[in-house]
Amino acid sequence: MLGIPCAVGEDEQALPELPEVETVRRGAEPHLVGRRLRTLELRRDDLRWPMPKKALQSLVGRKCTSVKRRSKYLLVQFDGPKAPTALIHLGMTGNLIVDPIGPRAMRPEYRKHEHWRMDFGDRLMRFIDPRRFGALDVAEFDALAEHPRLKDLGQEPLEPAFDGAFLHRITRNRKVAIKQLLMNGHLLVGVGNIYASESCWYAGVRPRRAAKSLTKLQCTALAKAVRHVLSAAIKAGGTTIRNYVGVAEDAGYFARELCVYERKDLPCPRCKTPIKHATQQGRSTYWCPTCQG
Repeated sequence: MLGIPCAVGEDEQALPELPEVETVRRGAEPHLVGRRLRTLELRRDDLRWPMPKKALQSLVGRKCTSVKRRSKYLLVQFDGPKAPTALIHLGMTGNLIVDPIGPRAMRPEYRKHEHWRMDFGDRLMRFIDPRRFGALDVAEFDALAEHPRLKDLGQEPLEPAFDGAFLHRITRNRKVAIKQLLMNGHLLVGVGNIYASESCWYAGVRPRRAAKSLTKLQCTALAKAVRHVLSAAIKAGGTTIRNYVGVAEDAGYFARELCVYERKDLPCPRCKTPIKHATQQGRSTYWCPTCQG
């Protein structure tokens, strides 16, 4: 999993997680699939890692065949020999914007912190990232599973294989707090700080409880809660607290539906007990001391 440095309190910046990236994927897909890449412009040699210029330029002239997601990576696949796939990561502050534009119209000026753009004729995809923790890479389709950024990723939480039995199995003999386990990308991908806190609240599980102490019934409830929270966040277009916007620069609205996150001392939506706050390994944790006893 892509490791993004996070200092104490930095989780309040709301790093893009699975719902935000899935929202971007769904927004980009109808604009890119079926269109041919005409030009690719790189304004720098690297972001978080060096960008493979020659391999990326080999995408020019190919048609986009799909836009998928693996964890927090967007996978933009192209046709032709070996079906190369561009891997895009938003990092901490990255925005992927797709502009409808006439094929013969003047292209807009580069924005501040705009590092690369892909021109699909009547669609222009641009990446803007002030902190430059994003990434752009490319791999052959058959080699994706072994790509160094993807090969160690854990289970996708919205796929059928993620259920109570799976969660119960990976929690056995683990002393780590259950919230920290949910955020371990080698076990389960895309459940960031906000969604882990919310999922624990929905399941009635205290976030600092030892993972191994959860019963099968509690694991089933928590797996359902994770799926519910992520699905609801995707439906709302993600959670905007600081930097995140979608491909059309529209903000997500799931922040309005948060039950515990950033609600310290406010009443619990279920029992009206004031929400508690603590710091776990430099990340903010919120819970109801009554509902999550």
